[in-house]
Amino acid sequence: MAHIENGRAPETASVAELVGTTTEQLSRLVREEAKLAVVEAQGKAKRLGAGAGLVGAAAVLGLAVIGVLVAAAIMGLALVLPAWAAALIVAGALAVVAGVLGLLGRTSIRKGSPPIPEDAAANVREDVAVIKERTRR
Repeated sequence: MAHIENGRAPETASVAELVGTTTEQLSRLVREEAKLAVVEAQGKAKRLGAGAGLVGAAAVLGLAVIGVLVAAAIMGLALVLPAWAAALIVAGALAVVAGVLGLLGRTSIRKGSPPIPEDAAANVREDVAVIKERTRR
């Protein structure tokens, strides 16, 4: 059974006490939902940041791949020596690493997007529905 601040049952409380208690409870509910929204948004922001970092790393490695491929092409054309084969192997390895980092970054960004605190929003919708239902009684 719910009790008012002074320990009385809601059925015996005055209107002023009920309004005061309701106001206090709604304020507390709003504060708690706001805290939940902040925590959830921070988590999503961290995921977005990590995803952006991985995509940035993929871009840097992608530039290195281009540099190595250019060096391999130059070495292959200038000298008919096995040095170009080594350069192509390095370029292939960098391409694989860049691809993996890009996929990991994209996945992380998708998990963090959109940066809307979904759990908190669902809780607020549920709270509003409960409040509407109770006020209709």
